[in-house]
Amino acid sequence: MTETPKPKRSLAGIAGIVAIATLISKVVGLIRQLAIAFAFGVGTAKAAYDISVIIPSFFLILLGGINGPFHSAMVSALAKRRKEESAPLVEAISTLIGLVFLVVSLIVFFFAPFFIDLLASGLRQTAQGLETRTIAIQQLQIMAPIAWFAGMIGIGFGTLNAADQYWLPSISPLLSSLTLIIGIGIFILTAGTQVTNPNYALIGGMVLATGTLLGTVLQWLAQFWAQRQSGLGRFRVRFVWNDPGVREVFRVMGPALFSSGMLQINVITDLTFAAYLPNAVAAISSLDYANLLVQTPLGLLSNMILVPFLPIFSRLADPSQADELKARIRQGLLITAIAMLPLSALTIALSTPIVRVVYERGAFQPEATQLVASVLMAYAAGMFVYLSRDVLVRVFYALGDGDTPFRISIVNIFLNALFDFLLYRPFGIVGIVLATVSVNILSVFALLYFLDRRLNRLPLLEWSYPILGLTIGSFIAGTASWFISNAIANFSSLNGFWLALAQMTIAGSVGLGLFALIASQLRLPEVDLFTDRIRQRLRR
Repeated sequence: MTETPKPKRSLAGIAGIVAIATLISKVVGLIRQLAIAFAFGVGTAKAAYDISVIIPSFFLILLGGINGPFHSAMVSALAKRRKEESAPLVEAISTLIGLVFLVVSLIVFFFAPFFIDLLASGLRQTAQGLETRTIAIQQLQIMAPIAWFAGMIGIGFGTLNAADQYWLPSISPLLSSLTLIIGIGIFILTAGTQVTNPNYALIGGMVLATGTLLGTVLQWLAQFWAQRQSGLGRFRVRFVWNDPGVREVFRVMGPALFSSGMLQINVITDLTFAAYLPNAVAAISSLDYANLLVQTPLGLLSNMILVPFLPIFSRLADPSQADELKARIRQGLLITAIAMLPLSALTIALSTPIVRVVYERGAFQPEATQLVASVLMAYAAGMFVYLSRDVLVRVFYALGDGDTPFRISIVNIFLNALFDFLLYRPFGIVGIVLATVSVNILSVFALLYFLDRRLNRLPLLEWSYPILGLTIGSFIAGTASWFISNAIANFSSLNGFWLALAQMTIAGSVGLGLFALIASQLRLPEVDLFTDRIRQRLRR
């Protein structure tokens, strides 16, 4: 008798598992960030960590992330093979990748001073900057092995997904956050009231680096245990160079690795210019704090918007269905506008109460709140174009054209550096964020231009009218929220956290209600579609 294969999960079931795991990971990640803010504020240890973690994060995002090159390559190769054929291939790929990134880890360790100076050479200008540089070098040396573990995590992620296992790979990143939270908790209990003392910056920096490394190790161990239990490979050295499966994995992995790496260069460019600011330490820390507040809703909403449209765009790639594809592109952009424009306006209007509610406690003082709030406003201004760019890029991928988005990304690297140079002196850290927003705006126009030519004209003027209406509605909602927030501050007896919470909830609710009223008057079918999708998610 032959064994009956286990039925594959449906796409909806997979999406549900990944969505729940992503939400849990993001919540724990936010708690991790709150712990960091409480213990370190925008001080030296946090700034050093933000610099030193760039390279480890680069590897974790690029190699170990979902839809990353390692994940995609392993899924594409293993999905075509029987289970008994998978383990030798996984072991062979792990051996080859492990050797490469063992060398990379050693290079990062021994050349840590060079990499820190490359990332933030401006730190040499002040005494605080030199202290930050010293701590960052030691942190990077501690985290150097993450390069190896990131490669193994990416391989494990793809291997388990190809075997129809999604929960553990998707939930395993929260182990990193939990480990860091525990480490910071022990540090706070040990240091007591001295936790904000500048003399503890070095110890705090080591806690952050060690917690990050241990969390990554635990994430890999969890995945490796699942692989071994499923018969998908052991910790075994297997040198196989000419196997067709190995060649297939590297054929997919190479271009994807190069293309994905381009996205990280802009982050490094921004950090390089931020290091030359007079308040470099606080400026660098503020980027990370504000970016998390923007990326959390962006990440959740992007899954809701992008995931359903990807297969739709692909099914409509045939030239005979160009009109339907254009309608779906309009639909994707308008749903993005409905979600992002009011969120952007309300975030700008309520930036200070938001930062105060989320971060202001412990070492995170009111001065830090004002700085992070200004950066948050700049990030929020680009939320719509950020997600619109992702929608348009997916259309090109569906059409089998990865070259056009890649070429635009190459140009964006130089534009981002130019705009950083022009804006960082007059506007400080806010100027650096605005440079990124400007590049994203130009990216959207460039993608629309080439898509217009590819699809023999898009009705761009027709699309612009509802987007303009939604923009005006968002502006009115944001303005109303700002006035209500100020009225609460002036006439309420509340103060501190409770005042900020009242401002955020009351003013935000009024703003959202006002936008919903205005949007309903525009008679857009996308408004009903977006509302229905929200209701479906809430029911689940």
